[in-house]
Amino acid sequence: CGRGPGGSRGGGSDTALLGAASVAAGRQPRGPRRDSTVRWSSAAKASAVNINEKASREKILTLESMNPQVKAVEYAVRGPIVLKAGEIEKELRKGIKKPFTEVIKANIGDAHAMGQRPITFLRQVVALCTYPNLLDSPSFPEDAKKRARRILQGCGGNSLGSYTASQGINCIREDVASYIERRDGGVPADPDNIYLTTGASDGISAILKILISGGGKSRTGVMIPIPQYPLYSAAISELDAIQVNYYLDEEKCWALDVNELRRALNEAKAYCNPKVLCIINPGNPTGQVQNRKCIEDVIHFAWEEKLFLLADEVYQDNVYSEGCQFHSFKKILYEMGPEYYNNVELASFHSTSKGYMGECGYRGGYMEVINLHPEIKGQLVKLLSVRLCPPVSGQAAMDIVVNPPVPGEESYAQFIKEKESVLNNLAKKAKLTEDMFNKIPGIHCNPLQGAMYAFPRIFIPSKAIEEAKAHKVAPDLFYCMKLLEETGICVVPGCGFSQREGTHHFRMTILPPVEMLEASHLLLEKVKVFSVKFIEKHA
Repeated sequence: CGRGPGGSRGGGSDTALLGAASVAAGRQPRGPRRDSTVRWSSAAKASAVNINEKASREKILTLESMNPQVKAVEYAVRGPIVLKAGEIEKELRKGIKKPFTEVIKANIGDAHAMGQRPITFLRQVVALCTYPNLLDSPSFPEDAKKRARRILQGCGGNSLGSYTASQGINCIREDVASYIERRDGGVPADPDNIYLTTGASDGISAILKILISGGGKSRTGVMIPIPQYPLYSAAISELDAIQVNYYLDEEKCWALDVNELRRALNEAKAYCNPKVLCIINPGNPTGQVQNRKCIEDVIHFAWEEKLFLLADEVYQDNVYSEGCQFHSFKKILYEMGPEYYNNVELASFHSTSKGYMGECGYRGGYMEVINLHPEIKGQLVKLLSVRLCPPVSGQAAMDIVVNPPVPGEESYAQFIKEKESVLNNLAKKAKLTEDMFNKIPGIHCNPLQGAMYAFPRIFIPSKAIEEAKAHKVAPDLFYCMKLLEETGICVVPGCGFSQREGTHHFRMTILPPVEMLEASHLLLEKVKVFSVKFIEKHA
């Protein structure tokens, strides 16, 4: 039976509906004879019509009435290609025949989903925190138990199930500060400047929220690299800010040129107030690692133009190319002297999701924010308190990233072995992917210096471009959709990351196992066969 508003039965009287139910059950309702029965049935029908009329009334929330900023949000990493991949997986499960037997999801940096093994020590500590009875088990090493006890002592009721302070568990923030000091060669870090977050994305969104203001030409402009990680364009759209694009130089291995920053800034001043500069290092989707000189130039530019710097450094452990090294913006800023270090406002971000850990599902992360105005610090804590606290299991996972086993502890040897195995494997796959792509006609791939992705440039014949236009889709989306439909390989088109006009790319993660990448009948070979056929078909 349908129910109307408030849980009451919609339409006519309860008596009429009960009468209709009695007739349907083959029972004569009490009351007058046959003529009354007909009358009651009519009332029930009228009631049903009334219910249907109410059910089909116009919806309050429609595409026309919804928040236009949310409608403007796009996130290609889980966009139309991925939705299509999900449909194909359902068809395969139903036994529908395809030219392949499985969908290979190379669209997202989800390490464990692609077969990477978790780091044992991290999982041991989180397990102990989750189920403290295991602290009595001889199966767990003492260094893991020590860390678990310390984390639990920072939790209300010694339980991972309690809320924490909005900024995160204090002892974990202390560990993050100690990690930053070790990483940066002794540059001081204050736990009060550390904010634990729900992945790095949560911190980036929070900082952007507090930065964006004004209207018209005074609306905040946010400078982002092109190609960019779609989180930035999505957050900017949601917050109704102004996106200011600066282009990385593909011909110079996606280098960042300060002259390009200056061009973008000066042009943007005509229509907005640019006050935020976002840097992704190592790059996503482009995989470049910035050298020290480049970072110094960027910091000087931000200081000179009074820009708030956001340094997305979640791939800081993922550096593969010889001669490349990760330099944190915080470290270089400090070494440039007090005029810079005491004035440039900088928020830098890290996460459990990337690196050698690959713990995406825990949603652990942190941000360090320096040179923030004291009153704004209070506003930031207030904003973060609205979501109460980041996931506590994610906070525990983040603690192990910044406070791993050290020489002399019983878990150190196994930890180092697992960590180096993951990173060496990623380095091997980065080189393998780059070399293989550069042997495929119509594809060129820059060196994969770091991060977890290849972002090769693809040649798309004019006939295919015209066909894409006829379908009202971008040419590289057309290419990637055909690749998915013919091979089962799911990658993200370059248009989802933005790119220079007239160029086409796709992003593919290097996370699949080496055997899957190099086997003659699997991923990279399939891309090669497809690309050759695609070019021949549309020549």
